[in-house]
Amino acid sequence: MNDQGQYVRYREDSKLLAAIGVCVDAQAGPVTMRLPKALAEAAVAAWDREELGGLGEETHEQYALRHRAAELAFIGLAISRHGRWEGEEVVVDLDVASAGAAVRASQ
Repeated sequence: MNDQGQYVRYREDSKLLAAIGVCVDAQAGPVTMRLPKALAEAAVAAWDREELGGLGEETHEQYALRHRAAELAFIGLAISRHGRWEGEEVVVDLDVASAGAAVRASQ
């Protein structure tokens, strides 16, 4: 199969994945997480950080790193808006996509 044929199949796979996502989204609510204080504070700092300068061309690796940094910042946003500090931990409800992004980054 040539590259075009593969990408037609990948496009169909992407549509199926999106359909599964609709089902998951309808069933999965926020995920309550407990995070150590240091990790929570670092995530909030990532949200508060200002990135200066524009983006040039990126390699796939650079894009993936920037995407992960953005996921961390979104977790920081959730913590700063909805997190409850309990001693040396924060309790926060994360949407399933953010929780999943963190798990994927750990693998």
